[in-house]
Amino acid sequence: MTDKHLSTQFDAELSAVSTRVLEMGGLVEAQVAQAIYALTNYSAETASQVLAMEERVNQQEVEIDADLSAIIARRQPTARDLRLLIAISKTIGNLERVGDEAARIARTVQRLINTGVFSRLRLPVSDVSFEATLATASLRKALDAFARLDTVQALEVIKNDNQIDQEFDGMMRKLITYMMEDPRTISASIDLVFVAKAIERVGDHAKNLAEQIIYIVKGTDVRHNPVETVETVALTRN
Repeated sequence: MTDKHLSTQFDAELSAVSTRVLEMGGLVEAQVAQAIYALTNYSAETASQVLAMEERVNQQEVEIDADLSAIIARRQPTARDLRLLIAISKTIGNLERVGDEAARIARTVQRLINTGVFSRLRLPVSDVSFEATLATASLRKALDAFARLDTVQALEVIKNDNQIDQEFDGMMRKLITYMMEDPRTISASIDLVFVAKAIERVGDHAKNLAEQIIYIVKGTDVRHNPVETVETVALTRN
């Protein structure tokens, strides 16, 4: 078997794994969207669907991890290819945690519906929905950047993370005001705090995905660096 043949097989295996990562990302993105729909429409049925999807997401993570291990064992990849495989492993870990956040939101929705709080109290659910729109947009853009290995798009995701953080901070201030003005909202408002935090974490994981894309393409780990440093790495020609 020639080296070229081995290289072709390796490329095909990497392509197959990357496709599965994108499929997992699409499932997780849908999971988050459904969790927010369940919240804004008070839908217990949709919340249950989100929780049912969690098992599929977890299974996909396990299967992709097994594929990565098999590729490493069979192909003994060089440093550059090994970097790609490690980055993919971290990517699916982040996607699985996004699914966990979606499930956390769904369980909170179920609890709020069961207590009847939606029918009794006025809560700033629309503000949470806007934060979620920003976070899901970042996740979608990160997945698109992964598909294209586009560091410019990945950089946009990283830069947009501050806006999601600002929405989270604004949501906290509004919920504190609600609790101070009407103590009856305290329990439900605390639940919404956890929902808002889960959404903020979705944005964080999208940022983590973007950082892995830059690592794959540029070979530089940009985690825990200021945006200016990340921008220099992402935009520098190889």
